[in-house]
Amino acid sequence: MKIAYLAMAFVAVASAVLFGSDVAQAAVMLAGASPHLPPLDGDHLTMAMTAAAAVSPSGFRRKEEDPDVKGLAVQLKDATDKVKEFAEKAQKEVKELGKLTEETKQAADLAMIKHNEISARLTELEQKMAGGGDDKPQREKSFSAKLTESDEFKSWVGSGGKGRFSMGVKAIISSLTTDADGSAGDLIVPMRVPGIIAPPQRRMTIRDLMTPGRTNSNAIEFVKETGFTNNAATHTETAGTTKPQSEIKFDVVVQAVSTIAHFVLATRQILSDVPQLQSYLEGRLRYGLMYVEENQLLNGGGTGTDLNGIYTQATAYTPPIVPSAAGNMTKIDVIRLAMLQAFLAEYPASGIALHPSDWADIELTKTEEGAYLFANPQNGTDPRLWRLPVVETQAMTVDKFLVGAFQLGSQIFDREDANVEISTEDSDNFRKNLVTIRGEERIASAVYRPEAFVKGDFSDALAA
Repeated sequence: MKIAYLAMAFVAVASAVLFGSDVAQAAVMLAGASPHLPPLDGDHLTMAMTAAAAVSPSGFRRKEEDPDVKGLAVQLKDATDKVKEFAEKAQKEVKELGKLTEETKQAADLAMIKHNEISARLTELEQKMAGGGDDKPQREKSFSAKLTESDEFKSWVGSGGKGRFSMGVKAIISSLTTDADGSAGDLIVPMRVPGIIAPPQRRMTIRDLMTPGRTNSNAIEFVKETGFTNNAATHTETAGTTKPQSEIKFDVVVQAVSTIAHFVLATRQILSDVPQLQSYLEGRLRYGLMYVEENQLLNGGGTGTDLNGIYTQATAYTPPIVPSAAGNMTKIDVIRLAMLQAFLAEYPASGIALHPSDWADIELTKTEEGAYLFANPQNGTDPRLWRLPVVETQAMTVDKFLVGAFQLGSQIFDREDANVEISTEDSDNFRKNLVTIRGEERIASAVYRPEAFVKGDFSDALAA
């Protein structure tokens, strides 16, 4: 039976060569042409199909222009004819004798071996031709190898390395993103750092120095003593004369509640697709309110919708004394004299407000021997000067100072805390699929006693 299946493989080979049919059709033809043989099982069917594929006309491609390929193609055709001849002979012997003769079997084996050798050689030659004629895959030479092997480099070395030389380099695949040959930059996917990198935020301090308060109205009204003539004196109890009269003057001061607000526009889609963006925008809007609030509490001009700031109303610096042992005046001396001025006005100072640059200059003050006067670079401590806390804020201008009794002399009133609201009912937002995100707060401030605060410029104070 094994011999019969071998004969079937030969017949399949011959059929594929003669008719150019695919492997499956060759096997079917074989089964139909041999009614006296049992049907092929899986292993023998595979053997027949493999044999047919080995000689199928579609099993190789020839390059007619290559002499070696043409010669091998002719040899392969002759070998195929031999295989076909022995396949027909084997089929005839099986029909007549029921088996193959030993001579036919050996001759068929030799023809099959010869055919396979030629086919393998042809395949190998075609692969070499496709790969550039070398058994090993070609590797791109490095730039240094191309440089040292170039005629330009050899000529430059031969001339003693004088002057300069240039060498052309072919275009390579690069990270360019332009629409040009060799550009592959669009394939590079950048790494996205999660979240949103926000800019630094200023630390707000002035509100914390003031006395807090709340209001449910649109204005703050308070009565302030603006004049006092004190005529108090000793008086006789027996003369019957009139006792001395003093004068006190009061004024009503009104501070309107101011609104600080701003808004941004965003699309509904972006807020839905990026959930963190909504909270980020809320935080930035609130920060913007606090930023303006800090400046208004200090430097508000008091006109229009501006608050009347502490620095705006503070008393100008006038040194109450001339220090007898001061020597060369420094910024430290100026602060101490400003504290004295506030103390003499019956408002002992509770804090000092400086720009960070001025405080750094004070901390760097040294003795004649080069030692820091009071700062300790190795151990950080709370910024304090003359027993008072120092508040560093960029809302103060460089070279200016403010010393005062912040809690006694001023107060902040919140009408509406800082809040953020979102609405589509704004302008043509509905038609444009936009939303308005608004941040807003309403506050008022009161400076009860301007004399409780002392302000000035360091440069002017030191030049006096």
